[in-house]
Amino acid sequence: MSRRFAALAALAVVCAGVELVAGRGMSPAVTWDVLGGGGDTTERHILLQLRLPRLLVAVGAGACLAVAGLVLQSALRNPLAGPEVTGVTPGAVLGAVTATALGLAGWDSPLAVVLAACVGGCAGAALLWLLAGRGGGDAAQTAVHGVLVSAVLGGLTAMVLLVEPGELGSVVQWLVGTTEGRVWHHWHLLWPWALAWGAAAWLLAGPLTLLRCGDDIALAAGLSARRARTLALLCAVALTAGAVAAVGALGFVGLLAPHLAVALFGADLRASLPGAALVGAVVVCGADAAAQLFSRLLAEVLDAGRLTLPVGALTACLGAALLLVVVRRTPSRTF
Repeated sequence: MSRRFAALAALAVVCAGVELVAGRGMSPAVTWDVLGGGGDTTERHILLQLRLPRLLVAVGAGACLAVAGLVLQSALRNPLAGPEVTGVTPGAVLGAVTATALGLAGWDSPLAVVLAACVGGCAGAALLWLLAGRGGGDAAQTAVHGVLVSAVLGGLTAMVLLVEPGELGSVVQWLVGTTEGRVWHHWHLLWPWALAWGAAAWLLAGPLTLLRCGDDIALAAGLSARRARTLALLCAVALTAGAVAAVGALGFVGLLAPHLAVALFGADLRASLPGAALVGAVVVCGADAAAQLFSRLLAEVLDAGRLTLPVGALTACLGAALLLVVVRRTPSRTF
């Protein structure tokens, strides 16, 4: 187990290093020199004020989404649950976009964005809860309901943008998901929120492990399944809202990273929760690095100057393909 953690941590370091050198204008040697305290003013600004906070935000958002996904899958006993397909992420996006369009939130009021995303995420989760039933229902059926809820919430978001088209440029980050332009301001917003709710998820590790085994076993162990599930859903919504407020809707990270974490570290959430955080950080960091490298290659091939591929587009494409594999391997029952 410790070897797997060490190997995953080493992979995270490699992905972080690749992301730092993936952008234009700085070679690996210059990057290393700046990290060692050298470099000129421009190089230090690019690395320390632009690339480093972008890297940290990617790591933090990936960890939040992965932990939120594992909490949801355990609480609902549904391997197809995740922030992206349970209405949580689309609801959080709708909340952030609506608050921005109404002038109630914006980059000058980051806490308001997070709170608006929390309200929207809770609304999306509650809508799925009503449709699928409190027991979670059939796994595939719940996934279908989740897609339906997500589509409805996405339509409502589009309606808000039609009413307030001038807000399109400021909210596109929440619709697609990107780490472009992330600076220390975003990191200072994200890390305390992620730390607080990540600690809350850790405290729920024991109850969530029992919930994965079924409500009957949880009740036999003296656990109030309804109360534990409610607290877990609140924790998942809060983690998702923080990630959405920082980077937008990164597709399928919260759905697939938990499967990798459980496969690597087992079903005991005391080990798989921190493992999921590390997996999510690696996935988003690696995807962001790949998006930057692909953008550079595409710009050179097309001779189009500077092109930027949002990391959310890459995670959505890869995640959709992997989701098909998960659905085909998932039986008609829950865990």
